[in-house]
Amino acid sequence: MAKAHRKSGPREAKEFEEEVLQIDRVTRVVAGGRRMRFRATVVIGNRKKRVGIGTGKANEVVIAIEKAISKAKKNLITVPIENDTIPHEIKVKFKASRIILMPAKKGTGIIAGGALRKIIELAGIKNILSKCLGTNNKLANAQATMMALGKLKSRGQETMDKLAQKPAPKKPIEVEKETAEKTENVEETAAEAKS
Repeated sequence: MAKAHRKSGPREAKEFEEEVLQIDRVTRVVAGGRRMRFRATVVIGNRKKRVGIGTGKANEVVIAIEKAISKAKKNLITVPIENDTIPHEIKVKFKASRIILMPAKKGTGIIAGGALRKIIELAGIKNILSKCLGTNNKLANAQATMMALGKLKSRGQETMDKLAQKPAPKKPIEVEKETAEKTENVEETAAEAKS
């Protein structure tokens, strides 16, 4: 039987790069014995501030990876990057994992290991210092890293948030009403004290 000839034209460029963090064999005990499945953890990113993580389970590894990729596309976040590093230091605790991310000068490179390194590379950060504490679990460390990157704010966002927290200035009419109410209350208490 002859094989079908494939076209050898240029392939479409993918929007996101995919990196498999971990593939686990997980079992579930059922009445007839144990049911084996595979759990894949995948990180996707475009190296231009967009990164996402997803996990998928299936009876076959390839299907688990495909499910993880589709979930990662739904969980994409945009990371604020300033001068090829993060705008400020951040510490995050997620389950047993504690992550510390610190901005670094140009030429430092990525000082990170394991799951943290893959996520940071796919986000497009070129200079960063980091430390994983608490656990060696790749999935927990990856989720903590995503949480930390999601909490980062650019310098412009920080000032906008501070301005949003300040109460709005009162209008002159509101000030007049408040002073009138206060004077009425004082007059009432004075009248009650006299009688």
